[in-house]
Amino acid sequence: MGRLLIAYVLWFFLGVFGVHRFYLGKWVTGIIWLCTGGLFGVGWLVDGLWTLVMVNEAEKKMLPA
Repeated sequence: MGRLLIAYVLWFFLGVFGVHRFYLGKWVTGIIWLCTGGLFGVGWLVDGLWTLVMVNEAEKKMLPA
């Protein structure tokens, strides 16, 4: 729950720079967001919904096998 809240706060305030993507371990797309302003703002809006999926993926990677 805490990770989701942090990701959404980062998305809302710094999402246009891709900070939420860096936080969730998505370095390549984070750099793309940083260079293009969140895909010119469109990607920022899409990430409003997509952040939930990215958080779930990041948490699955962190769980021990």
